[in-house]
Amino acid sequence: MTSQQESQATALMTRAQEGDAYAYAELLTLLAGTARRYARGRVGEVPWLDDVVQETLLSIHGARRTYDARRPFAPWFYAILSSRLIDLLRKERRVRAREIVADVVPDMAVGGQLSGARDEIDFELVRSALEALPARQRDIVSALKLGDASIRDVSRRFSMSESAVKVAAHRGYQALRRVLGRRDT
Repeated sequence: MTSQQESQATALMTRAQEGDAYAYAELLTLLAGTARRYARGRVGEVPWLDDVVQETLLSIHGARRTYDARRPFAPWFYAILSSRLIDLLRKERRVRAREIVADVVPDMAVGGQLSGARDEIDFELVRSALEALPARQRDIVSALKLGDASIRDVSRRFSMSESAVKVAAHRGYQALRRVLGRRDT
């Protein structure tokens, strides 16, 4: 933000605080461009660049009454902008850590199964692993995963606390992973 832009932003914010809607709209337009350039310079051309701008403008809208015209505008603005940029960077890192980005949507076969996925699953092995579980664990896992029942429903059906159902299910899942050779999930 140049010194001229800062002076302009200070004047526009002061008028906006006095209720001038036109000045406020002009201020937000000025700040949107500045925020976009600042964020692009820090993180490059990312798909969520406009989110940074929008979150910054929303934060400025919420904090506009806190701006003191006797103080420089740029530090106040950049503090808000930097905070929103950091928030979105953290959010994107969390999302990337949990999600896989796919450029191509997988083909779906009849019944919602991924085409080819049925060939990769050994249903007999899964069935025998499930049968190897103790009866109560097998019934709980089957009800939760195959019957799509809720924890609450299963706890009522087996006269168990919800916590006990969760523990039994967890132990059943661990046993299935051991039998099926998957220790990563």
